[in-house]
Amino acid sequence: MNARFRLPAEWEPQDATLIAWPHAETDWGPRLERIETAYVGLAGAIARHEPLIVCVADAAVRQRAADLLSAAGTDMARVRFVDAAYDDTWLRDSGPLTLADGSAFELVDFRFTGWGGKFEGGRDDRLIETLVARGLFRSATHRRIDWALEGGAIESDGKGTILTTWRCLHQRHPQMTREQMDALLKDAFHAERVLWLDHGYLEGDDTDAHIDTLARFAPDDAIVFQTCDDPADPHYEELARMHEEIANLRTADGKPYRLHPLPWARAIVDENRRLASSYANYLIVNGAVVVPAYGDAVDEAAQRIIAAAHPGRAVVAVDAKPLIWQNGSVHCLTMQLPAGVVAA
Repeated sequence: MNARFRLPAEWEPQDATLIAWPHAETDWGPRLERIETAYVGLAGAIARHEPLIVCVADAAVRQRAADLLSAAGTDMARVRFVDAAYDDTWLRDSGPLTLADGSAFELVDFRFTGWGGKFEGGRDDRLIETLVARGLFRSATHRRIDWALEGGAIESDGKGTILTTWRCLHQRHPQMTREQMDALLKDAFHAERVLWLDHGYLEGDDTDAHIDTLARFAPDDAIVFQTCDDPADPHYEELARMHEEIANLRTADGKPYRLHPLPWARAIVDENRRLASSYANYLIVNGAVVVPAYGDAVDEAAQRIIAAAHPGRAVVAVDAKPLIWQNGSVHCLTMQLPAGVVAA
């Protein structure tokens, strides 16, 4: 296998962002109208900066999505629909992880188990195969890896370093040692090294501490990460320990990372259930960063910090409160496709 393949950083040029439209048969069914409004906002924010590819379950869902997007003034020339069956809409975890080697690409397709068997995921597990069959990609090979991993569980700096959490991967593979998983991740992504965080979690997150809810790589050897400044909050000690871990990480050159700590939003509780309102769950697109907003007093501070970590990009805030009802946010719903991989 060609060792020049690598997992690009999210801030590198993209062809498009991939999403799946919610419908009544997904978990969004009980609040479909509200989530569709949030999706229109998210889709519009993305389409202002790059093409948007929308998976739709059938013709009725396609028409519904097209009508809503058009009514909102979305540039439909930038929107492409693809027919595909899916259990739900968390494409960060069921979509392709795309390795690049110049103009050649490899779609890495891990086994999707519904976050460790918590939910049905059979159709989601076949989503990449379906998209390949639909002719969505060009110059791309499809590599299936029979090992459970979701895209939200890893971060790449584009230079051979993978960042992940022990809590998540140990839950998926309790029989494996860290050294074994380290070797598997290096092989799968042609990575030079894997950095592990032992601390960090969010209540309301059923992914078992996906890294994209906690800490994100940013350009020029930086890490953006979620903090908690409320000593009375149950997250306080755990995120403080995560902060210490991140401060002790070193780049491949042995230097400390530049750190961008994110503020803590006040607790959002829905039907007696606390929801995971992380600012770290943002999406990078061409020329912009799409940032979750929660109607909190620190929303603007979070946007300023993320802007500083990604200089030269516009910051676009979208209402994420409807999204976190199903335990994820902006990044969880989306998957970027690197420049050159999408077929015309």
